[in-house]
Amino acid sequence: MDRREILQMLALATVALPSLGANSSQAHVKFDPTAPKPRFVMLVHPDMVLLDLVPALTTFALTMGEVQLVWKNRQPVPTDVGIPITPTAVFGEVQAAPDVLFVPGGLRGTTACMGDDEVIGFLQRLAPSARFVTSVCTGSLLLGAAGLLQGYRATGHWQSREALTRLGAILAEGRVVRDRNRITAGGVTAGLDFGLAIAALIRDEEWAKSIQLVLEYAPAPPFQAGTPAGAGPEVTKLVSDLLKPSLGPLDQAVEHSRARLRQ
Repeated sequence: MDRREILQMLALATVALPSLGANSSQAHVKFDPTAPKPRFVMLVHPDMVLLDLVPALTTFALTMGEVQLVWKNRQPVPTDVGIPITPTAVFGEVQAAPDVLFVPGGLRGTTACMGDDEVIGFLQRLAPSARFVTSVCTGSLLLGAAGLLQGYRATGHWQSREALTRLGAILAEGRVVRDRNRITAGGVTAGLDFGLAIAALIRDEEWAKSIQLVLEYAPAPPFQAGTPAGAGPEVTKLVSDLLKPSLGPLDQAVEHSRARLRQ
């Protein structure tokens, strides 16, 4: 497939994107009916960070894959910014062997899911057959709680990723970290880097570069404050103090998960 064909497919996929939430089967254009489509299973959970989900969702859709947004029921799921996401499938409807199993973050939602046996059971059921088991932001903590990162290098949001070591993971630096078929990304905006990395694996590098161009992803932030090192000690302390109250419940959830994994 040459660049022109890729861009034609991406253009058609972009037009189809708005229909994804309503009916995912209408959101994909078939160019070769004999070629298998990549299949993406994306967990959506209450209080997730919408920006953890959307960049990955956008790049997944632009691979011309089939995307399922999955939760316990089909009721709209609230997000951190108040915009709900409507699931397109429930846990029991998801078939094994997706190309990508994806978990978004959101500290409050992640903490709740870590203690939810139904969510943990779903991830443990699907992960062994998935080609890639993935997350963005604190989603890696939920993978860890399900025992899916034991012995794997992984990352997450800078404020909470140290907890990964208590769940058996090996803490690694990097905006996107791959260890075998486990792919984890840093906080929130790392989801777009992650999505492009996945697109290159699922399709190829040329396709991923074309997606990047379609999205005009050429980051040039007004400040170099996206990491603790860049932000400096004063801003880092300010943000850490603001986030600190939510880390207590997380600590309890991590200890509960450790106990469950030892059983």
